[in-house]
Amino acid sequence: MTQQPFVSKYPQFVLENIFAFSPNRDTFGGTSYFIVDNQTNILIDCPANIENNQKFLTQQGGVRWLYVTHRSAIGKAQEIQKAFNCEILIQEQEAYLLPNLKVTTFEQEFSLSQHITVFWTPGHSPGSSCLYYSENGGVLFTGRHLLPNSQGQPVPLRIAKTFHWPRQLQSVKFLIDRFSQETLQYICPGANTGALRGKRVIESAYDKLTSLDLEVFSEVKP
Repeated sequence: MTQQPFVSKYPQFVLENIFAFSPNRDTFGGTSYFIVDNQTNILIDCPANIENNQKFLTQQGGVRWLYVTHRSAIGKAQEIQKAFNCEILIQEQEAYLLPNLKVTTFEQEFSLSQHITVFWTPGHSPGSSCLYYSENGGVLFTGRHLLPNSQGQPVPLRIAKTFHWPRQLQSVKFLIDRFSQETLQYICPGANTGALRGKRVIESAYDKLTSLDLEVFSEVKP
């Protein structure tokens, strides 16, 4: 039996200051997250542009930044920017997909606040990137760069549309080198969240990353 994704009428509380939205058809079943960070409210990828989500975001003080992890997560970015007059942040190689919009781009890394940094992790797509939130023991929002498998473990998934598999594996190594058990406790993946059975978060994230055998993954075919 195929497991159905967790669906909720309203965003789900995940961790302190972090909420998750139901999978969005406009982003191929992607999961969007929202961080309430000292009035620097950050929406990570696009949730469904529906009344309940708009109302929730407004109640939390609106959206300061809309950060897009990769091209498949753009969704209704234009409508969200218009509704909340927010900034859009995306890695420079994906920005051409948002013509005629006010967009902030970055090459390698960009800081949104003292607690939040985004950085380029190419491979899934040319401009795939991740966001790191240093609160709650360290939370990494990975878009589709790392997704839970059927056991709920974070893994890179090679698909027919993967841009560059060796670079994606290099980006996983980059994350392992950048963080530690003390600085990375959780991963919030941007899709496949049904495999987490309603949790929307992968715990003991760094330990699970370091358990990956990247040599074995290098042999994986799409």
